[in-house]
Amino acid sequence: MQAPLPDLKQARNPLHGLTLETIVTQLADHYGWADLGVRIPIRCFTHDPSVGSSLKFLRKTPWARDKVESLYLFMLRDQKRQQRSED
Repeated sequence: MQAPLPDLKQARNPLHGLTLETIVTQLADHYGWADLGVRIPIRCFTHDPSVGSSLKFLRKTPWARDKVESLYLFMLRDQKRQQRSED
């Protein structure tokens, strides 16, 4: 019996295999909580921010999670652009 073929849609998805915790942590490390709160003005980023409180909110608020995932993808594209310009 053959092994199942990898899902080609997921193979190109940069979010595949990443936890929400990883995404929030990397965004907070890259932008800082203050800038993150400016870019996505939600209370869990602007008032006493933490990864834990952010995860609670984002897990039950799909529109906010979509914004966080979009910003993460933007951050990845921006980092790639900066790498190319340095080479």
